[in-house]
Amino acid sequence: MGVIECDVVVVGGGVMGSAAAWQLANRGADTVLLERFEPGHVRGASHGASRMFRYAYPDPFYVDLVVQSLPLWRALEAASGMPLLTITGGVDHGDPAGTQPIADAMAAVGAERHWVDPDEAARRWPGLRFETPVLHHPGSGRVNADATVHALQQVAATRGARLRHQAPVSRVEPGEVTVGPDTYRARRVVVAAGAWTRRLLGERLQSRPSLSVTQEQPLHFAAEHPGEWPGFIHHRDAGTAPFQFVYGMRTPGEGIKVGFHHAGPPCDPDERDFAPEPGRLAALLDYVRDWVPGVDAADWTPISCTYTSTPNEDFVIDAVDDLVVAAGFSGHGFKFAPLVGQLLADLALDGARPPDRFALRP
Repeated sequence: MGVIECDVVVVGGGVMGSAAAWQLANRGADTVLLERFEPGHVRGASHGASRMFRYAYPDPFYVDLVVQSLPLWRALEAASGMPLLTITGGVDHGDPAGTQPIADAMAAVGAERHWVDPDEAARRWPGLRFETPVLHHPGSGRVNADATVHALQQVAATRGARLRHQAPVSRVEPGEVTVGPDTYRARRVVVAAGAWTRRLLGERLQSRPSLSVTQEQPLHFAAEHPGEWPGFIHHRDAGTAPFQFVYGMRTPGEGIKVGFHHAGPPCDPDERDFAPEPGRLAALLDYVRDWVPGVDAADWTPISCTYTSTPNEDFVIDAVDDLVVAAGFSGHGFKFAPLVGQLLADLALDGARPPDRFALRP
């Protein structure tokens, strides 16, 4: 049995743990990043080639966090030499109860946005069908998820972080983490384990917060409309729940991704079948045939990922029993990853509290 000493151990090598490792190592902390699977694995929530970067939130709090995140994405690109964020523009359409609060929140923060009438929107974005005014936010875009995780880990390693893949953690205690016969001892431990958070932390979290794990199942469709697409969100009325929030974007080399947000079945992250659930699959295909004329609805490839969600979709970035915890990114956290890494490093090294919205609550 070996004992490895360091300043900080980060448990979880997805995008949030990797962002924390980058920020920690960048500040001179002797950092070890532990990931239970191989590089580039597809079992969690950080794989694939596309994630939305969008300012369109109904809450000014999150719009402002996107504003804060943009320069950190550009700093990561500069440090890694990798292009990660592509600006494509974004559109929200559908139920005004969904789109108007977004316009109001963006206005409160000063984020650029414009209303476009449905006919003009159809001319500008012929791959989509519109029946209502469209909220266009030109600063939104797409992030390459696989490349981001690779870039974060590469830059962390160049700053001295030690990366350990295929290192499943069996026990987490304040200041100590066990992997097989080895023990890692550190001043602070950061847990960013996604769907495995409760399994690792157990009773420490109790019911604060409730974390649900679901298997989400978007599809990539062959595009019949060439060129770039905006990221798109369709807000439908509550009668279509759980399929009322539909998202999509172009994934270069793979097609047009379309999926329902927060509509997947509950799952055990170690017992997933990765197969689309038939009822949800049929609902998505019906939707695409009706609303996305720019794709071939008969030519699709399934995608599978996990969401680990809190009831209100606010993140958890806090400390419990002297462990720093990052969890509950609820299917919309990827765009904030460099900022989350900064918040985790602040908390682990300086005890600086993140926004109250992210606090663990009893």
